[in-house]
Amino acid sequence: MKSESRRPRVLVCDSIAPVGIEMLRGHAEVEVKTGLKLEELLAVIGDYEAVVTRSATRITAEVIEHGLRLKVIGRAGAGLDNIDVVAAQNREIKVVNCPDANTLAVAEHTMALLLALARGLARADLSLKKGQWERVNSWGLV
Repeated sequence: MKSESRRPRVLVCDSIAPVGIEMLRGHAEVEVKTGLKLEELLAVIGDYEAVVTRSATRITAEVIEHGLRLKVIGRAGAGLDNIDVVAAQNREIKVVNCPDANTLAVAEHTMALLLALARGLARADLSLKKGQWERVNSWGLV
């Protein structure tokens, strides 16, 4: 008799886009539990093969120790500063992230800051808050 293979269980412990949850559900049994305190995370992490986090949840060596079934730690974002990568590697747990996830947002923000600087936006804002309108000083690079 052929044994039925069980779908991997994934814990999503920080908010991610609903489309991301649905994509995961196409391949795994997914549970979303956001806002877990450390003790709560330690109590449940052993039930999952994978965990997905953003910035709010820290996946420390202690969490990794309790994740006896963990095979993958996913970071829905660029940085890995909230994941103990060395502890994961020592347990042969794959750590994955999305290094280009915020590239467009950073580029847009950079352009906005450059325009604000060129137009003297901070100075104009301060002037307006003082009840003044220094039109000549607000022309920017013209």
